[in-house]
Amino acid sequence: MIDNPYKNYFEMMPAYLTILDPDLRIIEANRRFRRDFGDFEGRYCYQINQHRSERCEHCPAERTFRDGLRHGIEEKFINHSGNEISLLIHTTPITNEAGEITHVMKMATDITEIKLLQNQIRDSRERYRKLFEEVPCYISIQDSDLRIVEANRRLREDFGASPGDKCHQIYMHRTEACVPCIVKQTFEDGQVHQSEEVMTSQKGDQVNVLVYTAPVRNAEGQIKNVIEMTTNITQIRQLQSQLTSLGLVIGSISHGIKGLLTSLDGGVYLVNTGLAKNDRARFEQGWKMVERNITRIRRMVLDLLYYSKDRVPELKKTSALAVAEEVCDVMRGKAAEMGIDFQCDFDRNAGEFDADSKAVRSLLINLVENAMDACRVDKKKTAHQVRMGLKGYPEHIEFDVADNGIGMDQEIRERAFSLFFSSKRGNGTGLGLFISNKIAQAHGGEIKIDSELNEGTRMIVKLPRESPSSGTEAPKA
Repeated sequence: MIDNPYKNYFEMMPAYLTILDPDLRIIEANRRFRRDFGDFEGRYCYQINQHRSERCEHCPAERTFRDGLRHGIEEKFINHSGNEISLLIHTTPITNEAGEITHVMKMATDITEIKLLQNQIRDSRERYRKLFEEVPCYISIQDSDLRIVEANRRLREDFGASPGDKCHQIYMHRTEACVPCIVKQTFEDGQVHQSEEVMTSQKGDQVNVLVYTAPVRNAEGQIKNVIEMTTNITQIRQLQSQLTSLGLVIGSISHGIKGLLTSLDGGVYLVNTGLAKNDRARFEQGWKMVERNITRIRRMVLDLLYYSKDRVPELKKTSALAVAEEVCDVMRGKAAEMGIDFQCDFDRNAGEFDADSKAVRSLLINLVENAMDACRVDKKKTAHQVRMGLKGYPEHIEFDVADNGIGMDQEIRERAFSLFFSSKRGNGTGLGLFISNKIAQAHGGEIKIDSELNEGTRMIVKLPRESPSSGTEAPKA
């Protein structure tokens, strides 16, 4: 069948070579085939290769006989030792002088080791893919434009991330990149960087996270992408909040207590000098100062104790108007000192609701103080106003505090109630709105924010007339 000198080439080919007749009977085979598959004389290829009694369903040799073209296929064979091997098969027609196909040459290359390596690579990829998808943290791969190339399952589910999104839009709802951006830093210096951030999920939940970035390099060592790994540490921060917040509360009121003690000293001085000079008017003036400042110190201490532990609100029927007017009276003097026009607009028929009056009063004072601070740091306007309102509805009481201060963008609005977050340019503790929100939630209510940057802010407090108190915890600092 094969003439010399090609017979020697046929024998020495590092592949399995066979010549098939139109019935797919093997009429000639090279040395390697004979060694691994044994005797072939009078037998069909599908008998030897596949141990079948019938032709293979997708036989490339049969197709070559039919159309005269070369064909290829990948198959698994069983050699005479019973071992399964993977072969890459190609068939070529052999024609006579008349151009008729008389035989087909079948060449099969052993790719068993390649297939093993491919399977190992595939298994490895599947393991890493599963790790990437199921690891209990948020992982994204980002390009130099801060676009997400790939995101794991948890990041997709919690933040709605998808390829093409920019990280700061997904995490922070910002239109511009964060400053500083540790992904950019890693692209610039190739180093691992870390930071702690507060992100907003697609459900609106605030998530405290610890973020790490690391470079992903190509074969030439160039940084192709950056991997960002983000761990949710919200529960850890919540566990830390009580002790830390208590320290912040103490620090925030220390200046106030110092002023009260100074005023108390002045009252004591008037009392003592009034007694020494038998001046009753001076004595009474000093005693009123002493009483007033003792009352204020007692209130501060009680507030501190109130925030330092978990407890349910002490609910009782409370006049919404009385609470609002008390807050208005307390804050009017501070507004005058700051040059802020402070207006109170109350529905005098708002009625009663179930409330811990001391807690609600603290909530509203925090909101009014926050509004005044927003006006104080706003240097773009010459006149500032703060308005406090009250309305009564059949099912709930609504307080609102509005100002024309610096306002908030979307990122600040979403993070406003986060512990320690402050938009007052370093002049706030980030505690007031956090506590106010906790008080509202403890009463079964909520606080909504309506604000635009540089336009002002309106805080709307909705508290039910009948609060579900069972099992509800009051806020803790």
